[in-house]
Amino acid sequence: MAIEDQANQGGSVLSMVDIHKRFGDLEVLKGVSLEAKAGDVIALIGSSGSGKSTFLRCANLLEVPQKGDIRFQGEAMEWKVRGGEREPANADQVRKVRANLSMVFQQFNLWSHMSVLQNVIEAPVTVLKKSKIEAEALGRSLLEKVGIGDKADVYPSQLSGGQQQRAAIARALAMEPAAMLFDEPTSALDPELEVEVLKVIRGLAREGRTMLLVTHDMSLAREVANHVIFLHQGVIEEQGPPAEVFDSPKSTRLQQFLSASASE
Repeated sequence: MAIEDQANQGGSVLSMVDIHKRFGDLEVLKGVSLEAKAGDVIALIGSSGSGKSTFLRCANLLEVPQKGDIRFQGEAMEWKVRGGEREPANADQVRKVRANLSMVFQQFNLWSHMSVLQNVIEAPVTVLKKSKIEAEALGRSLLEKVGIGDKADVYPSQLSGGQQQRAAIARALAMEPAAMLFDEPTSALDPELEVEVLKVIRGLAREGRTMLLVTHDMSLAREVANHVIFLHQGVIEEQGPPAEVFDSPKSTRLQQFLSASASE
């Protein structure tokens, strides 16, 4: 379905209810919920260790929550228990979710032995079964879109960090996802390179792309998000529209966090 059609329908893309995740004795998520409708841009903010990235990884099942329900485009994930641990019961569901919730990581995770274009088209060819000709045409257009069309045939090591992250965004877009997940996409970049990536993310938001964005950049969250969630110690401390969260924070903890962020 085209992005425009999804946005017009305004249907739920992703629903996560009462998500709990622990690693050994450390409880990272203590009942976090979120619903992203088509066209939503939801920013997840909070201190390091608050659970933001873990929650994002639960969305596309890179981490499996011990408790909670996940629905993708209205379809509930099926679970089973093996060896006392919960895991997805339907491999086809997992493939569908991962193909449709493309993730852009802090580190670029590009394959060093492939050209930039090959990195972009690998999944569309192997997962979506696109022809190589079709995938290459799409890949080149996406590299143009993110501003590195002239870098299609070079290798990742020949790119700056900002260019590598834009290549990673093109790779995510090549899957034609229902939503995009960004996990601190600029945290590994120098400030001058960060600007290049932020420009691309802002452009995607203007297109009506559905996005979940973990970010330390409060100005970006304020500008592109229509909903902001502040996580603290594994729970949602406060949430709401950007103007409400940033201009009229209610909780003392959010006030402290925003004050510290402004002084950095």
